[in-house]
Amino acid sequence: MTDETCGAHCARLCTTDGLARVLAADRGLLHWRALRGLGDPGLAEHAVQETLLRGWRACGDFDERKGSVRTWLLAIEHNVVVDIVRARAVRPGDVGWDELVEVGCRDFVDGLVDGLLVDQLLARLSEAHRAAVVEVILRDRGYREVAADFGVPVGTVKTRVHYALRSLRQLPDVA
Repeated sequence: MTDETCGAHCARLCTTDGLARVLAADRGLLHWRALRGLGDPGLAEHAVQETLLRGWRACGDFDERKGSVRTWLLAIEHNVVVDIVRARAVRPGDVGWDELVEVGCRDFVDGLVDGLLVDQLLARLSEAHRAAVVEVILRDRGYREVAADFGVPVGTVKTRVHYALRSLRQLPDVA
């Protein structure tokens, strides 16, 4: 674009001279603020580039009555930094494949060991106590619901769970 095609309210970022003036005057400030907000030089540079790109795209929307081009760009940059921070919060950090596999395997193994331990502990209970614990504790069902399924009073289910947990607490530490 040239100066002739810019509108009355143009920031002049759409011209070579206007962009060069902004880069000379404000690039350092933009980079410093982005670095301060993001804490990463690479992301800060990305934020500056994105700020200038958004400013270039919206060049004709600039209104000098609301402030200077610098103030306008700083407002745009603030939005860019917020967008980057939000994106990083959703997808935190770059994780290598080895780290991902290691964490995934560790979680799987821990879950497997915990499951085997629970199975061993449940095997020590009577059938009635085991069924009550599985339904109320492991499947997180209500006492009334379980009692209705078992065809026994609610107090009976509560008693079975109580005594089952009490007997499990008295076992020596298995882990």
